[in-house]
Amino acid sequence: MSKPIATALNVTVIPALSPVELKEKKFKQIRVAAYCRVSTDQEEQQNSYQVQIDYYTDLINSNPEWTMAGIFADEGISGTQTKHRKEFNKMIRKCRQKKIDLVLCKSISRFARNTVDCLEHIRELKMLGIGVIFEKENINTLTMNSEFIISLYGSFAQAESESISKNVTWGVEKSFREGKVRYSLDRMLGYRMGDDGVPYVVEAEAEVIRYIFQLCLDGLSTRRIANRLAEEGIKKWDGTTKWFANTVYFILRNEKYAGDAVLQKTYTEDCISHKKVKNHGEKNKYIVYDCHPAIIDRDTYNRVQQELTRRGAISKRSPKAETEQGHYASKYALSDILICGDCGTPYRRVTWTSHGHKLIVWRCINRLDYGNRYCHDSPSINEEKLHNAIVYALNSAYADGEKMLETIKQNITAVMIDKDISSAESDRIKSRLLEISEAKDGLIRLITSGAVDEDSLDKKFEDLITEEKFLKQTIADLKHSTDIGEEKRYHMMSAFEELQKSKCCMTQYDEVTVRKVIECIRVLSKTEIQVIFKGGFEMNVSVEK
Repeated sequence: MSKPIATALNVTVIPALSPVELKEKKFKQIRVAAYCRVSTDQEEQQNSYQVQIDYYTDLINSNPEWTMAGIFADEGISGTQTKHRKEFNKMIRKCRQKKIDLVLCKSISRFARNTVDCLEHIRELKMLGIGVIFEKENINTLTMNSEFIISLYGSFAQAESESISKNVTWGVEKSFREGKVRYSLDRMLGYRMGDDGVPYVVEAEAEVIRYIFQLCLDGLSTRRIANRLAEEGIKKWDGTTKWFANTVYFILRNEKYAGDAVLQKTYTEDCISHKKVKNHGEKNKYIVYDCHPAIIDRDTYNRVQQELTRRGAISKRSPKAETEQGHYASKYALSDILICGDCGTPYRRVTWTSHGHKLIVWRCINRLDYGNRYCHDSPSINEEKLHNAIVYALNSAYADGEKMLETIKQNITAVMIDKDISSAESDRIKSRLLEISEAKDGLIRLITSGAVDEDSLDKKFEDLITEEKFLKQTIADLKHSTDIGEEKRYHMMSAFEELQKSKCCMTQYDEVTVRKVIECIRVLSKTEIQVIFKGGFEMNVSVEK
């Protein structure tokens, strides 16, 4: 006990006991716990991890005033967040249960690399009368009157984490630029990781992937594909047969099935929360081509991407249309291609019921929604008779298949020639843009050196900027034109392949064939439709009255 200090004749102060003295007075021995942590699983860190445990075990047991309250150690865990550190949280729970009196830790950075977490836990333990001794910084939280030093060291630890995170991010991005792909195939159908670090194709699963891509090109929506896979008992990567539309969509959009890899699709927002977010352009992306064996050939993959993009962009087919579908209808091919010859609005399948009898017809959506306000002359077409007319058109095309194939081939060739011309023109423009950039740099150097009057160069600089702006817009227009040409080529190739496969007349209406061969059907009147085939071939067909 401390010696009393006299202050006045009739007042005597009895000094307060220190927190440690209070513990010694209340307990015969102080219950001491130690916390250890290493942040990676590397061999040298594992050695450090075991060394820390052995050190604190000996330290606590060698002090006669202390008794062991536990060694809490997290291995291979980051210190930027406490929620994933099981042992740390277990230790805090024991402190709240009054089963620990003192905590030993090597340094503040081992305790927490997040300043906020560090101070919150230290304050909580201090209110419980539990001290934390940081050996490296020589700090005992119970004997300190200010949190400034702890927050300072905590900030240093957090800054160190942020610096390490930046270094790691830089290293990862450098590996992306070098084309080094980090594969994660745990939930990917069709691939497994080989011993050489390169994925190999699992052929049985690859057949499922090819089947999914083919169903998409056959016109099925992702939901209908999922339903068919489930009905046929086809297994997913996890062995279950319950398929979802978004699972199918992910497969169809996954570039890895074409042998490529897009890197940095996501990135870590900050090193404290470790939250990963989708990269919408905030960071660079890198595409590595042909980095592993492909399951889907590139042409098929590109055709599927074009088809998915087309489905997502379905809207009005004519500026006169007052209504629109706004989504892809996979159940009936005609929902996507049958349009009104008067107002350009798509037709919708309707069931008429009269005296107990049902009749399926197709009607203009404008007429259904608004009567004759916007569309004055759009007939209703009997579905069976419409199907018969389409079958007749297809059989006529097949009968004169050589002529139609030749037309499609010529159109495909024309698209390819246009693409080559656009590519050559684009290369020429890019070369000129480099010259303009060099000329601008030269003018800037002359202006900054003071060798030439600035006013005399203004006109030249302005002319270069105007030309540069025009050429960049020209490149954008060429790219847009090329993209449209590629989409047309994919459609024509689809029709070309279907016509080559067909060696006999159709006996009944087929949704898949209609999707693959026909671009659009216009209802001209109640007795006539115009069938426009993919590839530019057109035919007017009579509809039975």
